[in-house]
Amino acid sequence: MRMRADQSCLLVVDIQERLAPAVRDPQAVVANTERLLRGAACLSIPVLVSEQYPHGIGETVPALRSLLPAGAVVEKIHFSCLDDAGYATRLRSLQRRQAVVAGMEAHVCVLQTAEGLIEAGYDVFVVADAVSSRVPANHDRALQRLSTDGAHIVSTEMVLFEWLNKAGTPVFKELMALIK
Repeated sequence: MRMRADQSCLLVVDIQERLAPAVRDPQAVVANTERLLRGAACLSIPVLVSEQYPHGIGETVPALRSLLPAGAVVEKIHFSCLDDAGYATRLRSLQRRQAVVAGMEAHVCVLQTAEGLIEAGYDVFVVADAVSSRVPANHDRALQRLSTDGAHIVSTEMVLFEWLNKAGTPVFKELMALIK
């Protein structure tokens, strides 16, 4: 099953100011999520961003916050984004059946959100190089479980190339700059 730009939405889960420094390789997660956000913007793919209790954990990191579409951020207190009624309503309103997921932490909010998406009938693609946890083993176990439960484990480049679908277009040239 391929990711398609006209069927996808990008879900960025809790890449927040006080959480990011605690996870393994936050720079890579932020950089890859930035590439996904830029690709989504070029291809008109809707984006939703969750912030887990931002009063305590902070807002989305500044490097990503500046790239977010207006109204993309949804505050939550549940670990699974889908357990938050406001988020679930916003997601359904996008009318997309594929969910591409990036974020923190892989074994908590990303895992529970992706599991909820699977239960709700979405085709779920978790971007392995755009998710992280504080403990590497937790990241690995989360991706193993998600794969077993039906999520597709993908990379940032896989997402971008599948969204593009073909070369030789102005958007392809623009996104190649993100890939190189």
